[in-house]
Amino acid sequence: MNVLITGGAGYIGSHTCKELARNGYLPVSYDNLVYGHDWAVKWGPLEKGDIADTARLVQIIKKYEIRAVMHFAAFAYVGESVSRPDIYYQNNLSGSLSLLNAMKETGVRQIVFSSTCATYGNPLELPIRENHPQNPINPYGFTKFVVERMIRDFGSAFGIRSVCLRYFNAAGADLDCQIGESHDPETHLIPLALAAAFDKRQALPVYGSDYPTRDGTCIRDYIHVTDLASAHVLALKALENDRFLSRAYNLGNGKGVSVQEIIASVEKITRCKVPCVYGERRDGDAAVLVADSSQSRMELGWNPVVTDIDAIIESAARWTKR
Repeated sequence: MNVLITGGAGYIGSHTCKELARNGYLPVSYDNLVYGHDWAVKWGPLEKGDIADTARLVQIIKKYEIRAVMHFAAFAYVGESVSRPDIYYQNNLSGSLSLLNAMKETGVRQIVFSSTCATYGNPLELPIRENHPQNPINPYGFTKFVVERMIRDFGSAFGIRSVCLRYFNAAGADLDCQIGESHDPETHLIPLALAAAFDKRQALPVYGSDYPTRDGTCIRDYIHVTDLASAHVLALKALENDRFLSRAYNLGNGKGVSVQEIIASVEKITRCKVPCVYGERRDGDAAVLVADSSQSRMELGWNPVVTDIDAIIESAARWTKR
């Protein structure tokens, strides 16, 4: 099966391409390379294009006889979404509508969507299950919430079947060190902490030290990127084998790790001090986000492999050094 990967030159998309190829699929990456990298596309062809270009998407789907889509292409910076909601609504919503229209026109009826725990907003209970109310508190999370609804509506109207995967915090790098995380600008905690450890000229910004948590810093559930990739392949296989219309699953380890604990782990692994600058809380950040992923384990057969935070950070450190 040939699978279209929107955002296939990006962080999670490229790792998923490797996992797809390992399982016998041909991943066709479709990316405008604004945030993605052509060097990350190693396991299938790269077609350059914008997600909003429906005609181009239709052309690529027909060219490669695409049977299913994995949709990663999106702007994904929480802070930026607060200051620039205009570009988030334009890119994430209009782009996803363009993709769904291309699927409708070409008869592609399977999609795995890269969603986020940010659709839940401030949790009412922990750990968060899939039936938790979705009440996003920032434009990024809201766009993902709306796209989930768009996909369900296209499913009801046009028979498009879907799995929406709600990630918690993606982290780490390919265990073979072939690809890894490389954003510009970089906003993710672990690569920023590693950069601060290796290059003391740039301190790590810590947004908020007065949260109602065990050490005052935000707590997140970190999931290794290769485990995320394996979940996408399992979701695709579920769509191939079952006739359900739509499903949504959490992807996390079920363990909360604070910002301060991440810093301590980075210092232990690198044997370098992480210089920090503590500032105010960032708009749109919840204090604690931890997953209950039992449903994805039970229904998809998903079993994360790299679950220890030190192992996750060690893989990221090896990539950063390289």
